[in-house]
Amino acid sequence: MQGRVRARPSAARSRQPGWIAGYAIGTAVVAVVVALVSAILAYARSIGDEAPKISAALRDAERNTAPLGALHTTIEDADAIVGGLQRGRARLGG
Repeated sequence: MQGRVRARPSAARSRQPGWIAGYAIGTAVVAVVVALVSAILAYARSIGDEAPKISAALRDAERNTAPLGALHTTIEDADAIVGGLQRGRARLGG
C-alpha cells in the first residue's frame, strides 16, 4: 500500500487570520458607531425634555416685553411735552 499523501493547506485556510481580523475590526467599528448613536440619542432626549420649559419661558418673555411695543408712542408724547416746555420757556424769556 502506498502511504497517504498529506494535502497542503488550502489557500482559504491560510487566509483565515485575515478574515478573523476583518471581523474583529468590523465588530469594533460597529460598537463605536452604536456608542456614538446612543450618546446622540441621549442628548436629543434631554433636549426634548427641556423643550417645553424653554417654550414656556419664551412665552413669558413675549408677554412681559409686549408693552415695549408702545414705547414709540411714549417717546413721541414725551417729545411733544418737551417741545411745549421749551416753547413756554422761550416765551417767558428763559
